Amino acid sequence: MDPAFVGLIGFAAVLLLMVLRVPVAVSMGIVGAAGFLYLQGWAGLAYVMGTSPFESVFPYSLSVVPLFVMMGVFASYAGLSRQLYDVAYAFLGHYRGGLALATVGACAGFGAICGSALATAATMCRVALPEMRRHGYADSLATASIAAGGTLGILIPPSIILLIYALLTEQSLGKLFIAALVPGLLGTVLYMLAITVTTRLNPALGPAGERMAWPQRMRTLRTVWPVGLLFALVIGGMYSGIFSPNEAASVGAVGALVFAIAGRTMGRDRFKASLVETASTSGMIFLIIIGAGLFNFFLEGTNVPQFLIQQVQRLDLGPTMFLVILTVFYLILGCLMDDLAMILLTLPVVFPITQALGIDAIWFGIYIVTIVEIGLITPPVGMNLFVIQGVGQVKLQTVIRGIVPFVVADAVRIILLIAVPQIVLFLPALMK
Repeated sequence: MDPAFVGLIGFAAVLLLMVLRVPVAVSMGIVGAAGFLYLQGWAGLAYVMGTSPFESVFPYSLSVVPLFVMMGVFASYAGLSRQLYDVAYAFLGHYRGGLALATVGACAGFGAICGSALATAATMCRVALPEMRRHGYADSLATASIAAGGTLGILIPPSIILLIYALLTEQSLGKLFIAALVPGLLGTVLYMLAITVTTRLNPALGPAGERMAWPQRMRTLRTVWPVGLLFALVIGGMYSGIFSPNEAASVGAVGALVFAIAGRTMGRDRFKASLVETASTSGMIFLIIIGAGLFNFFLEGTNVPQFLIQQVQRLDLGPTMFLVILTVFYLILGCLMDDLAMILLTLPVVFPITQALGIDAIWFGIYIVTIVEIGLITPPVGMNLFVIQGVGQVKLQTVIRGIVPFVVADAVRIILLIAVPQIVLFLPALMK
């Protein structure tokens, strides 16, 4: 059997196992090991099993993963999500749909110190959904704004997904983080615009709240200066060249811990719980990386990337048409798996094709994370929709009913990224 065909069968097998709810790491690891056994025999499998897991997690650059995870966990225990929401409500709550606007703004802020879409959505659901229900918001708008806003956590830096992309493609993590700033803000603005249009068409979905006086607004601002300082230290330090990514992550983690202790929200029990959460989350990520390493060894032996590059060249697909097809592919994958699994499973196959088509690697990193982000809220089974359904105790149909305007906003964002690449590339070109 042709090796490339074996590789495609292996790819389909991984998807099938994930559909059957087999864990992502196990799915990729089993298929990778079985495929390599078929190609190279027991001696080849023994070599791969003895080297691949170690080589997958050995690089020093991976030490940044638990540090950024720790930063997000400490920030969550410090109560910064609640404070961000209060500030956003103080400035936006008096508009129609103001609480939903505040939710998206708070998700963007929390994403800047969390880096996870699912964690951002779950955290903000506990904070924002009770408030929106108390003010008479429709569950469809309330839950959809949280689900959509939560996706900003994987794009606005520091982002775990961008970190994984940088490691897999050997791109500059600092440039990727800086490149994500404008697209992240663009996504925030477009989500807010979607809420504004929706509530103008149907004011009953999100009634306006009371307007706060300016002295009250300024008092709320005093509570969120730690978020601004952390963001400035981490992102500003990398942008200016003062910190390497690992150093920036260390500064962010220690800074979040200091603010949690200073705010008296980090007792002994919470500190232990935060360390356990950091370890379990980091362990899950590393286990997926090990599984992906085994699967990638198998794919490299089948020459699937080279085979697909030849097929793309034979079909004479230009970069734009290829990106359109890729967008549809990732939207479908978003119904089956989470953001990290999508990146680790597909990037070894997709990235060589983009390089053959002359697509900029930094731009493609932001583009692919944006597409993955949209997949998390694409009906009927985007992962963020299930998170909101579980945490908010609502029907899935309710969340889906409200998510459509946000999907339209994301479609506009994708079109803008393709039509105007400088939205992504402008800031990285200025980096030291």
